[in-house]
Amino acid sequence: MRDASMVGLMGRVTGTVGPGLVGEVIVRVRGGAEHFLAYPAGTDRLERGTVVMVVEYLPPRTVYVTAAYDS
Repeated sequence: MRDASMVGLMGRVTGTVGPGLVGEVIVRVRGGAEHFLAYPAGTDRLERGTVVMVVEYLPPRTVYVTAAYDS
């Protein structure tokens, strides 16, 4: 998968993402849903269940995410 094709996809936090933490998100991609290691794109802590958007993809299984909606 090309790097740019992951950017902009939506997902959901399955393991808390935050500064100093390696979290986990599930993203719908390639006709299914896949888990990725996740880091925050900013300084916010993203709790389990938060809807996120991928802002950077580091192959093969790492993404940087931000909250998709203001809370």
